[in-house]
Amino acid sequence: MDRFLFLTVDGLTHGAVYSAFALALVLIWRGTRIVNFAQGVLAVATSYLAYTVTGRSGSYWLGFLAALLAGLVLGAVVERLVMHRVAGAPPLNAVIVALGLVLVVQGVLGMIYGNQYLPFPAPFDRSAMTVGGVPLVSRFDLFVFGTVVLLMIVLALLFTRTAIGLRMRAAAFAPSVARLLGVRVGRMLTLGWALAALVGALAGMLVIPTGLGLHPTAMDTVFVSAFTAVVVGGLDSPAGAVVGGMLVGLVLSYVAGYLGAGTAPLAVLALLVVVLLVRPAGLFSGPQARRV
Repeated sequence: MDRFLFLTVDGLTHGAVYSAFALALVLIWRGTRIVNFAQGVLAVATSYLAYTVTGRSGSYWLGFLAALLAGLVLGAVVERLVMHRVAGAPPLNAVIVALGLVLVVQGVLGMIYGNQYLPFPAPFDRSAMTVGGVPLVSRFDLFVFGTVVLLMIVLALLFTRTAIGLRMRAAAFAPSVARLLGVRVGRMLTLGWALAALVGALAGMLVIPTGLGLHPTAMDTVFVSAFTAVVVGGLDSPAGAVVGGMLVGLVLSYVAGYLGAGTAPLAVLALLVVVLLVRPAGLFSGPQARRV
């Protein structure tokens, strides 16, 4: 029973990390109708900046703030200089450009910082607090849980209760109609990329201190798990992203704990296949618009 409890808490802890990154993918999808495969490497780039600022200033929170601001700016720059050039093209074009951006940014980071693993500090103690002799959660884990829940609520309110969120969705769903209604589609798409990169930077600051270490490819495996979480929960649902992330975290934890770490990726793949067969749009997908 103690082992099951430990694996459950461990799965939820890692699931919260996947959920944080999955929320960034939901935001970029809702704001632009694009799955940004460069989301992970942009988060790594902002984490390197946080590492530099923290090392020179001695303040973790100053580095944290620098990462968020850098994410906001980096997202807008990428959309204006790169992704804007494939706007209106077939969706595969944006995917190829994003993957090319991953290779370029990883190469640049490797040339500047090297490819070695760098230790990344956490703002709170990562030692697990024990209950009944079973190690459960740390203060940093509680910080991650609280941040993910708050982020989910903020994104849900942004897209359902604010004018700017509704304009972003209109620009993504029907840009031609949105222009006729006076929406500045280009600005809304840029804002969507900027906010998604900001959330991605926040996710990176939550993910990397969990033991990944900072290196140019630090977010590659996390992106795969987060992308699976988004597909499971639904690309258009912040709540679905969180539930999907928790589900993926639990699956990985249980399978690795009982069957071995080598079988965990196969279990996640099986989960993804089952969801795609039973509910292709995700467990929390909303009603689909009828096409005529």
